[in-house]
Amino acid sequence: MKEVEMTVPHLFRCPISLDLFTDPVSLCTGQTYDRSSIEKWLAAGNLTCPVTMQKLHDPSLVPNHNLRHLIQQWRQMDHRFGPDYFTAIDPLVSLKHCLQSPQSTFQEKLEALQKIQLLTDQTPSTNPFLIQIGFLPLLLQLSFQMVDPEFSQDYMNFVEQGLICVLKLLPYGELESLNMLKQESKLESLVVLFEHGSIMMKQSLCHLVGVISSSSSTRELCAMIGKHPRFLNLIVCVVNQNNEASETGIKAISALCCLESNRGKLVQQGLIDALVTYMLNSERSLAAMAMAILEQVLGIERAKEALIKNPNGVKAVVKMVFRVSEHEGSESAVNSLMMVCRESLEAREKAIVAGVLTQLLLLLQSQCNGRTKTKATTLLKLL
Repeated sequence: MKEVEMTVPHLFRCPISLDLFTDPVSLCTGQTYDRSSIEKWLAAGNLTCPVTMQKLHDPSLVPNHNLRHLIQQWRQMDHRFGPDYFTAIDPLVSLKHCLQSPQSTFQEKLEALQKIQLLTDQTPSTNPFLIQIGFLPLLLQLSFQMVDPEFSQDYMNFVEQGLICVLKLLPYGELESLNMLKQESKLESLVVLFEHGSIMMKQSLCHLVGVISSSSSTRELCAMIGKHPRFLNLIVCVVNQNNEASETGIKAISALCCLESNRGKLVQQGLIDALVTYMLNSERSLAAMAMAILEQVLGIERAKEALIKNPNGVKAVVKMVFRVSEHEGSESAVNSLMMVCRESLEAREKAIVAGVLTQLLLLLQSQCNGRTKTKATTLLKLL
């Protein structure tokens, strides 16, 4: 028995039972335990993580499929891994311990995080190892724990690097880890970070929202974000800003619109005016995506009213009907004009004043697809 115990790598032992994992599951702290052991711990009334002693705001157990797969590989190899494996894994375990330990100073944790970011950038092959030893939930926990009200530069650097590492690891990990943001305190942290954080932080959070919206396993979280008016207002405001975060803001809004319930909430927060402003700027690279979002939300009566009411609303859509550089967005623009012009004389008049007839004729003479040309012809008849 002792010989077997000696051959089991430390990473493969449950911290509670010290036995080989049979069903590894991770807590929101990023620490992994064997399911039977941690369930007994929780059933006994304990509300903390046994290793870190952090209070568990979310006691959910997420299966650690990566570690289970790794143990299976180890068993198939007759309980042996090459020396390169442990050469790679041991320093990572030390970095994780530094980030988890209450004895580590903030500066030590910041340096550990900088090393992890360097690894994810320069040595992507280490990313699966980082996932296997539970870095993803740990980094999420650290990034969205209690916000520093002073937003010191060190704190900003820590969160910026933490979020970058999270985004690098997400393609390798279990997206269920993101559900820790369903905790009220964590969701509030996300909003505060978006409100007061740097442009880089806003960009990372927009990317994170995109990932959340893209997975069925985080669909409930996507709906929760859509019910947070302050966050929706902030992300709409980002689109209006002429900086690097505007593009990621458009992508995040496009992702959030995957849920119909989110669309109306975004319209309430001024989405139409933001999209109009964005599309009128000829230098914006995601104008076609903004046009597609507009088409998507125009099924809402309030969105139609907002577009017609905006002095430049119909004009912005007419501009998207035909662009010399590309036809992307043309069909969405034609569809959108049909939706608002069908029942509104004011919209038809504004479209004609904005030059829609010329735009449609140019579109019909272009190389756009037949479906778009058919819709353009229908719109001409409507006008």
